[in-house]
Amino acid sequence: MPPPKGCRLCESGIKVLNYKDERTLARFISDQGKIVPRRISGACARHQRQLGTAVKRARYLGLLMYVREHEV
Repeated sequence: MPPPKGCRLCESGIKVLNYKDERTLARFISDQGKIVPRRISGACARHQRQLGTAVKRARYLGLLMYVREHEV
């Protein structure tokens, strides 16, 4: 069994996630546009809750898309 991953956000010194930081939020969104679960993202509980709130706010304001565009 591999050792548990550390929270990337804690390691980089981020205390509060900002909904305006699209680049950081995009790392935690799947190809279908869903928020990646904590067991996959490796985020701690505090940052995972902040992540969900920030992604929802960014979607509401139009900074992030709800669903990625389909390729035909």
